Amino acid sequence: MNKKRKMFIRMIVASLVRRRSRMIVALLAIIVGATILSGLGLIYFDVPRQMSSQFRSYGANIIIAPESDGDVSYEKLQKSITYFPSNELEGYTPYRYENSKIHNMPVTLAGTDLGSVLKTSPYWHIDGELPAKNGEALIGAKLAESLGISKGESVSTVNTFEITGEMESIDIPDYEKYTDPETGETHCDHTLDLTISGILETGGSEEEYIYISLEDVEYLTLSKRGYDIVEVSVASIKDKLSEYTEKISKDIDGIKAKLVKRVTASESSVLSKLQALVFIVTAVVLVLTMICVATTMAAVIAERRREIGLRKALGAFNSSIVGQFMGEGLLLGAVGGILGSVLGFLFAQYVSQHVFSSPITFRPLLIPITIVASVIVTGTACLMPIKSAVEVDPALVLKGE
Repeated sequence: MNKKRKMFIRMIVASLVRRRSRMIVALLAIIVGATILSGLGLIYFDVPRQMSSQFRSYGANIIIAPESDGDVSYEKLQKSITYFPSNELEGYTPYRYENSKIHNMPVTLAGTDLGSVLKTSPYWHIDGELPAKNGEALIGAKLAESLGISKGESVSTVNTFEITGEMESIDIPDYEKYTDPETGETHCDHTLDLTISGILETGGSEEEYIYISLEDVEYLTLSKRGYDIVEVSVASIKDKLSEYTEKISKDIDGIKAKLVKRVTASESSVLSKLQALVFIVTAVVLVLTMICVATTMAAVIAERRREIGLRKALGAFNSSIVGQFMGEGLLLGAVGGILGSVLGFLFAQYVSQHVFSSPITFRPLLIPITIVASVIVTGTACLMPIKSAVEVDPALVLKGE
């Protein structure tokens, strides 16, 4: 570093120190602006992940179903799940629906993986316990009320079907078989005994079903087949979700994947509004920072009019005056940007923990962006005050006018 540059830096630093009260005000304004820029910037880019995680409490956002009257086989389900990144996949739950009877009243059984059901339906409220083994059932509140069933009771669900040639190889007890005297057809009343471990309350259609294990459904119906529908919960933004569903529907024959619009549309709407709010607040704060810095620099230049006039009288060029004041402003901007980057991360972490109840994702790229933005905002704010400094007439100033 040559002597001229060293002298220039010493002049800038000395000038800032001599007027530290005013410069501290400008520096605080820059720090506040940089903190808001850095903090809200982190929130802006991280909010899609945060919002997606929060919206998972409202249920699955993707449905996988057969294209026609068939079903979703286990193999096709496993293949479709590979299309979702493991770090985004919250869980998936298959359902197989069958008609049955309890107390001679028709009911609908939903065979499912009871161990994963709360991953895709975390909003379920269960009075009691989730079934932990075969032979236990979770009954919807509406159905329980209509059947007069309470938690802890034992019930029997019965399936009646004709025994065809394909079923003769199945070991069905004789007491379950009977022959229709009119048609001569042999039928079977297959019974499954269930213990009600809990009552499901959601306020929706889920209250009209009985949930049991897939093994119990296969035992009751004497058949093994695929699933009628699969609910998938994925923590990702709408555009990515659409991409996943399109690939699955295109690549895997016999099944289709689609978005749950009531969840994804709400998520997209809230996300866009929140991001717009963050952008507007950041812009307003930066404008206010610029005004505060410009006002402070204008006051500093007004105090130094005699100094500026003397320098111009001694032959100083306008470029050197511009360079000194711009150097002071840019130095303040760089220092404020560095401090604001650190405080911005702490601010974003605090907001994320208290609003979304999860930590913020640190993005190192925002540090240089914040510093550069602070320098640009400060430099822009200094333009008007510096223009007035260049226009100082040394003759008038030195005469005391």
